[in-house]
Amino acid sequence: MRQRQHVAIAEDKDRIENRNLSEEEKKRKPSYDLFSSSTKTLMVSLAMRMANSLLVQTYFNPDEHWQALEVAHNIAFGYGHLTWEWKKGIRSYLHPMVFASLFKVLALCHLDTPWFMSKAPRLLQSMFCAVGDLYLYKLSNVLFDDHVAQWALFSQLVNWFMFFCFTRTLSNSLETVLTLVGIYYWPCMRVSPNKSPLFSRKWGVAIAALACAIRPTSAIIWMYVGLLELFLAHDRLKFIFLEVAPIGVLVLTLMCLVDRLMYGSWILVPLNFLKFNFLSSGGDYYGTHKWHWYFTQGFPVMLFTFLPFSIAGMVLSKQWKPSGLIAWVLGLYSVLGHKEFRFVLPVLPIALMFSGYSIAAMKTAESSNSKRKGSSNSHVKCPSKVRLAIFFLLSTNIPMALYMSLFHQ
Repeated sequence: MRQRQHVAIAEDKDRIENRNLSEEEKKRKPSYDLFSSSTKTLMVSLAMRMANSLLVQTYFNPDEHWQALEVAHNIAFGYGHLTWEWKKGIRSYLHPMVFASLFKVLALCHLDTPWFMSKAPRLLQSMFCAVGDLYLYKLSNVLFDDHVAQWALFSQLVNWFMFFCFTRTLSNSLETVLTLVGIYYWPCMRVSPNKSPLFSRKWGVAIAALACAIRPTSAIIWMYVGLLELFLAHDRLKFIFLEVAPIGVLVLTLMCLVDRLMYGSWILVPLNFLKFNFLSSGGDYYGTHKWHWYFTQGFPVMLFTFLPFSIAGMVLSKQWKPSGLIAWVLGLYSVLGHKEFRFVLPVLPIALMFSGYSIAAMKTAESSNSKRKGSSNSHVKCPSKVRLAIFFLLSTNIPMALYMSLFHQ
C-alpha cells in the first residue's frame, strides 16, 4: 500500500514538473502569432472605415470639396476652381497636397477615371481614420485597460457622427486623426507621465505642430496640452527651448516653403487665418449661434445616444485631464460667433472613450454580481444590462448613420 502511495506521489511530481517545463518552454518559445492586438485593431478598423467611406454618398460641407479636392485637382492637373480664401492666403496648401499627390499617382498608373478620382480620396482618408481608431484604442488602453479600450473602439465605430463625417476629406478629419495620435504621445495626458517612452514627448510636439499647420485652430487643443505639460514637467526649459521651439520652427518653415511654392510669394497663413477668423470675426458672415450652442445642441447631437454613457464615464473614471480638454475646447470655441459641428470633431473620440469606460464598468459590475450570487454561469460574456445598452446604441446610431450618409442631402 505504501509502495503504491510512493509511486502515485512520484507520478504526480513528474506531471507537475513536466507541466512547469512545458509552460517555461512556451514562455521561451518565440511568438509567431501573425496578428498582435494592435494589428488586429488596425485591420478591423481599416476594413470598416473603407466600407464606411464608400457608403457615404451625401453632402455635408462645401469645404470637403472647395478647400481640399478642388484645390488638389488644380495642383495636380492645372485646372480647378479656387475660392477667395486661396487668393487671400488664409489656407495652407499642406492639406490639399496630400490629395494632389494621390491624383498624380492615379494619373501615372492610368487610373484617373471618374470612379477612381471620386472614390480614392475618401479611401485614402479612411486609412488615416483607421490610424485614428487604433490610437484611440491605444490611448484608452494606456489610461484604463484593454477592456475599456475595446468598448471605446466600439463606441467610435458605431457613433453616427463619426460614421457620417470622419471619412470625408475635410481638414477637420485629418486634424482629428492627428489629435488622437498626438495625445497618445504627450506624457502629461497619461496617468503616470514619468513612465512614458523616452522620445514620446518629441513625437507629440511634432504631431501637434503638424496639426496646427494643417488647421491653425488646432492650437486651441494643443494650448491646453502644452500648458498642462509645462505645469507637470520637471524639465521645463528643455521642453520649451529644445523641443517646442526647434520642432515648431521646423514645421512652420516647411509650411511656409510649401505655401511659397504654391502662392508665388512669402505668406504666413496662420497669421492671416487668425486675423480673419478671430480678430475681424470674418467667420460670422457664414452665420452665428448662441454662446451655449456647443453645450446644449452641437456636441450632444454629435454624441447622440452615447451622451449619457459619456457623462457617466467622465464621472466614474475621475480622469480630469481628458475631461478638461473637452470642456476647454467647447468653451473656447463657444466664444466665436460662427459655430459648426465639425469644429469640435477632434474631441468627440475622447468623449466616446468615456462612453467605452462606462460600458466596461457596467459589464464588470454585473459580472462580479453574478459571481457573488453564485450563478451557475459565472463567466458571462455579455450581461443583460450591457446587452440592452449595446442594442440601444446600435438601434439608434446605425439607422441614423445610414440615413444621413445615404439619403439626407
